[in-house]
Amino acid sequence: MKRKPDDKDPNRGITRRSFIRGVGVSAAAAAAASGALSSLAEAKEVKTEEMQKLTLKVNGSSHRLLVEPRWSLLFVLREKIGLTGTKVGCERGECGACTVMINGVPRYACMTLALEAEGEEITTVEGLMEGEELGTVQQAFLENDAFQCGYCTPGQIMAAEGLLRAGVPLTVGEIQKGMSGNLCRCGAYAHIFRAVEAAAKARSGK
Repeated sequence: MKRKPDDKDPNRGITRRSFIRGVGVSAAAAAAASGALSSLAEAKEVKTEEMQKLTLKVNGSSHRLLVEPRWSLLFVLREKIGLTGTKVGCERGECGACTVMINGVPRYACMTLALEAEGEEITTVEGLMEGEELGTVQQAFLENDAFQCGYCTPGQIMAAEGLLRAGVPLTVGEIQKGMSGNLCRCGAYAHIFRAVEAAAKARSGK
């Protein structure tokens, strides 16, 4: 019996004609799916995050703002309030360049949402000034050459300030441990520890 051209030969598998037909159907299905996805993408409207009202108390002053929920405290301090002493570093909670104090406790501003800080007392490096005079820790860093490039210095100062405000006696080892969350790529650690020790003595009146 003679087979028709479309008949499958059990020894040869699929025929050339059925293979081509199958490829054509698959291509048509893929094209239809692609068109549907494209239409869906065009129909979907990307909306900006809804802005929210926020009041931040920074260095004793209140700031009323409209913010996106995703904005970090670091971004708002620098770009919306203009306090650029708080530095942008790694932006993932590793280097400490963005350290500020919230209710007297050092915090990474890059890892804190601005909305989280509402109603809290925020202190930046600018807030340590006493009028036109440097604060105790700032003066100690200056006198002990506790910086080189200076980029990490504001965060180092804020970490040291928080350490001193904790009010516990500080040994050199405790200072090193307390400052371990702040990195200095210049390697000025010996001077930094000396500055913190000097600031602690000055604060205690010794």
